[in-house]
Amino acid sequence: MAAERVLIPLSDTVTVRQTVGYAVQSCPGEAETLEFHLVVALPHDMEMPEGQSLTEEAEKLLSKAESWVREDASADSTSTTIDIETAVLGEDEYLFGPRDYARTFDSYAAANDIDRLVLDPEYQPGTTAQMLQPLERELESVGLAYNEAPVERPARHERLVGDGAERFDKMFAMFWISYGFYLVLGDPTYWFDLVTGAAVAGIVAVSLAHVTFAFPLDRIGSPVRTLRFAAYVPYLLFEIVKANLAISLVILRPSMPIEPTMTRVNARVRSGLPLLALANSITLTPGTLTVRADDQRLIIHTLIPTAREDLFEGSLERAVRFVFHGRRGARIPTPEERGDTEIIGGDEL
Repeated sequence: MAAERVLIPLSDTVTVRQTVGYAVQSCPGEAETLEFHLVVALPHDMEMPEGQSLTEEAEKLLSKAESWVREDASADSTSTTIDIETAVLGEDEYLFGPRDYARTFDSYAAANDIDRLVLDPEYQPGTTAQMLQPLERELESVGLAYNEAPVERPARHERLVGDGAERFDKMFAMFWISYGFYLVLGDPTYWFDLVTGAAVAGIVAVSLAHVTFAFPLDRIGSPVRTLRFAAYVPYLLFEIVKANLAISLVILRPSMPIEPTMTRVNARVRSGLPLLALANSITLTPGTLTVRADDQRLIIHTLIPTAREDLFEGSLERAVRFVFHGRRGARIPTPEERGDTEIIGGDEL
């Protein structure tokens, strides 16, 4: 065998070191040249404020992985030539879910004549939450063969539970978010609502905190986000009132100039709580309804042209990014300017 080319997607997991080691050790001994392709796929494009920091983290991980390959290859004491290629994927596109990652890996494998892909069982490409669909299934659907590294993984319950301080932070935040929302809908001056609200918030915090917050909470950043969210609520109420007036004017006109349309918007927010906030904000605004949220792809029904135009201008998206990323995060092009909007159907859908 003249050469063996191996593709290794990397993410910062507890098993990435074992995966690299397995990729080196599992190569056939008769190969004259071993060519390792170490890649990191980024979930954000470089136009976004968080893109630079993600690229820096990717470069650090690639550098460490390259050292691991050389270390393991030298330990085998073989005369085989070792070549290492590193790459950051996704810089010129926007990767959403496992299907996009699978297609990106398949394209890279085809362009570099890759023989096999070695997959870390804990692979998570820079997202804030676990992938909703398994990457393995998407790799099989595109016809890209892979080997899952037989690594020693920590018990699943350890990953879900985390340490005591982290659990407390998540439950504390979830309790007050739920309690505040309950009181907004109820009567904060009525003792019964105060008691039942606390009970309901406690149940929600215990049951859903670890699901809602798939990332450790920043004890400094989280209160700041809470203040920004407090500023966001009046803005959202203003948008709701404005949309109500627009819909009312349309309904009162005899011609009823409505244009029911299904649209797709690729939002520049991460999955998890930011995406939940954006999808619900869109639904709360009359004239728009979030039908599906697939990673950062939103399928939205718009009732009138002005609602669709407001959606394409991305004012709610920028407001949500302000809540989670601050002013710098809100300074992004609109979805229409980015080419992240698409009308996918009208009345027939």
